[in-house]
Amino acid sequence: MKPQDVVILLKIIATNNDDWKQKELADSLIMSQSEISQSLVRMQYAGLLFENGKKVMRNSLLEFLKYGISYVFPQKPGAMVRGVPTAHSFLPLNKIIMSDENYVWPSAKGKMRGQSILPLYPSVPDAVSNDNQLHELLSLVDALRVGKARERKLAIEELTNRLM
Repeated sequence: MKPQDVVILLKIIATNNDDWKQKELADSLIMSQSEISQSLVRMQYAGLLFENGKKVMRNSLLEFLKYGISYVFPQKPGAMVRGVPTAHSFLPLNKIIMSDENYVWPSAKGKMRGQSILPLYPSVPDAVSNDNQLHELLSLVDALRVGKARERKLAIEELTNRLM
């Protein structure tokens, strides 16, 4: 499993259409088609995609995110940088959690300063610029990767509502 697999699965969910094309997915995520293709094979093998390769097994993905993401793709907040907000610094958690500490994906195009969180894939800060739903899903996943108990609990609740 690779970190971009999670990004791809969440993009498929955010697309909300089982008739998506690999080329469109690759273009929107700023990835190569071969990366998308290889990821889809891995995710079918892992039981996160149905056999047709078009539909995400949402229960399985939610279980992985709840119990595995922070162990498989851990992250520790880094230096203060300018970037794109993530984790509790972006919707929907920033409406619930008030914090002076911001977390961001490093990006010259970002408008917020905060502690850097490396995204699951380097193109994520650019890929979410036109997809707010994907941005929210990835921010919730980052809350699972770096959050404390309260942030993790709220992120799990929100992901459960969105994925199920």
